[in-house]
Amino acid sequence: PALAGELAYKRFCLPKLSTRRSSDHVQLAERARFHLRNARWVRVPTSEGEIQAYIFEPDGEPQAGVVIAHGWTSEASFMAVFAQQLRRAGFRVVAFDQPGHGKSAQERASLIDCARALLQVAHALGPVQYAVTHSMGGLAALLVGEGGPPLERSYPFERYVLVSSPNRFSVVTQEFADELHLGTAAARSFERHIERIAHRPMASFTAASLLSATGRPALVIHARDDTEVVFQNAEEIAAACPTAELFPVDGLGHRNIL
Repeated sequence: PALAGELAYKRFCLPKLSTRRSSDHVQLAERARFHLRNARWVRVPTSEGEIQAYIFEPDGEPQAGVVIAHGWTSEASFMAVFAQQLRRAGFRVVAFDQPGHGKSAQERASLIDCARALLQVAHALGPVQYAVTHSMGGLAALLVGEGGPPLERSYPFERYVLVSSPNRFSVVTQEFADELHLGTAAARSFERHIERIAHRPMASFTAASLLSATGRPALVIHARDDTEVVFQNAEEIAAACPTAELFPVDGLGHRNIL
């Protein structure tokens, strides 16, 4: 079980091998990168390797800064529509490819790696007041906002937009364990690898508890027909956090919502 858990963790940290990634991902990404042509491309050195970032400057003086964090197996280009609309509304937008994704360095990445990269990108290219996220990017941004272990500090985001965000990370890891047909002991070994690098128990990885710890408002946007991260996740976040506003949509699933 210990060896199976170790191998599962190594596989889990390879987004390119995820079954959530569509078979035509490379073609879709190449097409989507067209929408990054008006951004300023910047390489940001971080502890998680060089991160590829994209800065969208508004026409006039920016009214505020926004960081955009994409989800697992995705990349910044898939959220370029958000970036363009925010830029047109007068915001300065910083988007970036998470470690192990898009044009950023490394092949392996974990949720903790993504949070560390987000924190360092925000400090290097900020200031940013708001975080707009999709899927697992929401957990990464909330970890940064909370600033607990293993991060050395937090970032003072004023508001969050959580699009299709999971609530309990343990559900994500359990689904992965089930996909690999891990037994109970092997699944627990797999989770212990995550807890070891995170310096915290799996139970603390919930969007609801992290958002509550920040004390900040959040707009929670979720499709009722999302089959990858079911709508119940959004309901749990909204029910547990008085600062969260739930905005349900229909017929857009987990990816078309972008």
